[in-house]
Amino acid sequence: MKANEIIQEYNDHILSTYTRMPAIFVKGKGSVLTDIHGKKYLDFFPGWGVSNLGHCHPKVMGAVREQIGKLIHVPNNLYNPHQAKLAKELIRIAFEGKIFFCNSGAEAIETAIKFARMYGEGKKFEIITTINSFHGRTMGALTATGQEKHQKGFAPLVPGFKYVPFNDIKALKTAVSEATAAIILEFIQGEGGINVATKEYVQAIRQICDEKKILFIADEVQTGMARCGEIFCYKHYGTTPDVMCLAKALGGGLPIGAMIVKKELADVFKPGMHGSTFAGSPLVCKAALGVIKAIYAEKIMKNVKAQGPYLVEKLNELKSKYDLIKEVRGLGLMIGVELTVEGTAIFKECFSKGLIINCTQGNVLRIMPALNVTRRQINKAMHILDMAFNTVIPAKAGIQ
Repeated sequence: MKANEIIQEYNDHILSTYTRMPAIFVKGKGSVLTDIHGKKYLDFFPGWGVSNLGHCHPKVMGAVREQIGKLIHVPNNLYNPHQAKLAKELIRIAFEGKIFFCNSGAEAIETAIKFARMYGEGKKFEIITTINSFHGRTMGALTATGQEKHQKGFAPLVPGFKYVPFNDIKALKTAVSEATAAIILEFIQGEGGINVATKEYVQAIRQICDEKKILFIADEVQTGMARCGEIFCYKHYGTTPDVMCLAKALGGGLPIGAMIVKKELADVFKPGMHGSTFAGSPLVCKAALGVIKAIYAEKIMKNVKAQGPYLVEKLNELKSKYDLIKEVRGLGLMIGVELTVEGTAIFKECFSKGLIINCTQGNVLRIMPALNVTRRQINKAMHILDMAFNTVIPAKAGIQ
């Protein structure tokens, strides 16, 4: 099919729930995507963080090829060895607990919401989340999301949720009541504009949860799997959540989600209380095992700790050059560039020049390259971003 025919088929047959860019991609390797015309793009926002290791990583592809000719799917009332192996590996790199597998981040959050309600035994049911959080598109996850623009038109939402300002300990303490069952937190608000939780805020949540017997639920759907320089972002904060939700990068491109709960809480769920038809299949579990193997064998976290500060340094050089850059913030290779103007024009200009990034909250450029990104690729991306800024709004007078 030709490019215009493919776009027409989308227009005719697929619901318009996305604003798509005018490119059709047919191949990906590492940090490079190739479109139907052979044009190459440097991908610094690979699949909303799904492809943390870049596109078609050899260890993931090798695991998939090995498995796909043997067994793709079995239901969860039967055993499969790769689900057992993956659960053991996740517990090894996270905390002592047990796991429920699902297919996405939203499903993992839904599972955590149901788990918190069951934990509350009908007496505790309220769940506190933060303003500008993003937890998914299903009804429970959407209600947990502290952004009215995503909830508009879907009322009535699920009852029993409260929203508090991010990093505001006083507001959080005020919101907690005898009915509070859980607090859900993103350590870095991704869709909310790359807002980083302070250590004091996270430790205050842990203290409140311990004192009030409330569950601390960490949404690591985007921050997990080495994105922030540790295998999970909570390790930066000197504390451990009671429940952790994973997805995105866990499958290396294949759909998988997981909820991990501390071992002492595992009996809250009983057989028949929750399920997921496609979850934890031999194929996706084998892919996820390939992801974990690659992260440690290739010293991915060491690269994140080296390249993250370098990327921030280069972005701050651009900040000194362009008045429209207000702030550069983030952790590891999860970086936000807040602008004083709407960012769509910059995002589109980057795309036209062969650099894929993201714009969220209207004025925050979200930059999340593959975790094995090289300094040379960062330099190339910064050159394109520089050109895009200069095209939209020229540099300060006297600065070239």
